[in-house]
Amino acid sequence: MLSGLRLASVFLGVLSLGLDSDALVVRKSSPVTLQFARRFNFTGTSKILELDQARAKALKARALAHPGRLTRSAITNIDATNQAVEYTATVGVGTPPSDFTLLIDTGSSNTWVGATKQFEETSSTVNTGQLVEVVYGSGFVIGEEFTDTVTLAPGLAIEAQSIGVAIESSGFEGLDGILGIGPTDLTCGTLIPDESACIPTVTDNAFTQGLIGEGQVGVSFEPTTSLEVTNGELTFGGTDPSKFTGDLNFVPITSTAPANEFVGIDQTITYGSAGTTVLASTAGITDTGTTLLLIASDALATYQSLTGAVADENTGLLRLTPAQFADLQSLFFQIGDNTFEFTPNAQAWPRALNTAIGGTNEFVYLIVGDLGTDSGEGFDFVDGMTFLERFYYVFDSANSQVGFATTQFTNAETN
Repeated sequence: MLSGLRLASVFLGVLSLGLDSDALVVRKSSPVTLQFARRFNFTGTSKILELDQARAKALKARALAHPGRLTRSAITNIDATNQAVEYTATVGVGTPPSDFTLLIDTGSSNTWVGATKQFEETSSTVNTGQLVEVVYGSGFVIGEEFTDTVTLAPGLAIEAQSIGVAIESSGFEGLDGILGIGPTDLTCGTLIPDESACIPTVTDNAFTQGLIGEGQVGVSFEPTTSLEVTNGELTFGGTDPSKFTGDLNFVPITSTAPANEFVGIDQTITYGSAGTTVLASTAGITDTGTTLLLIASDALATYQSLTGAVADENTGLLRLTPAQFADLQSLFFQIGDNTFEFTPNAQAWPRALNTAIGGTNEFVYLIVGDLGTDSGEGFDFVDGMTFLERFYYVFDSANSQVGFATTQFTNAETN
């Protein structure tokens, strides 16, 4: 048996060979699952479309300003409004962990707590002496930066994870903060005074620490007619094959700015069996923090003309009569070499929830909405959760790619 000194010499010799220290990390091969829920937040008064448009505008503005940080003066001018539909998970912070209800967000990458429930330091908490500030479409947060143990699920306790602890925040009533699972670059410029620093995300650190075998997050979410239900699943470190059908198809993150700052892809949208172009090949983003499917204003005008939909004043959404809905055809999304069908039922807001958004049972409301700008800006659509709930969705941050697959709910008539 080798002596302790001999073992140390061998270890140092291995390092001297220039081998990646990652090779010394024993990685868990089994992905880890975290359930999440959808719920309606009735504390706000704005329409879902207005909230989604505000978020898209803020995301685009942040990307165009990258790597510069949005300043405190900009924050004070933001009219913060709570999100109408939230997709949340329970995350533990500290030792022992305290549970926080966090919004799941691929459109941002900082993880922070303290908007509602007070954060208390534990034995694993370390104050870095820095501040963190992030601007969102629905509000902002300014807080202290700590590192702490973040527990996403049994067997997935991430040590020394950077978290923000809110000193001041707005737009997050009923939430404790955000679980940011977007690209790492979105954290760059969010620290004060070290504005040049970028912060490893929970996915980054889980992979680096050997807690997961792949730098991936899989998202499974089912369409529902309930106001509040736990029917979503995040899979860290791989995918859950039981949640999708057929092949999982990957495409690279788009190279087109500013969509390339996010989980951005290139896609084309056509309508019906005739293949009428609604949105020519262009870049946009996939986003778990957005509820609707938003497309550029000129594309929406084409969609509206093809469907005969009219704008509804009460909800802000497009609406159809039941007779018009019977004639509605599928949208087809060309993503990479694959075409994904978005059925008429997928385009409809759940009719059982019409009154929850200010509508009536007389109409069918559509989840395809106006982005607020014409195409050609490199950020021409947002595939939000009403789109993603029909497909299995994977953000592979380690390889800068996005995956899609059909599910048993792709053609469901849930709505």
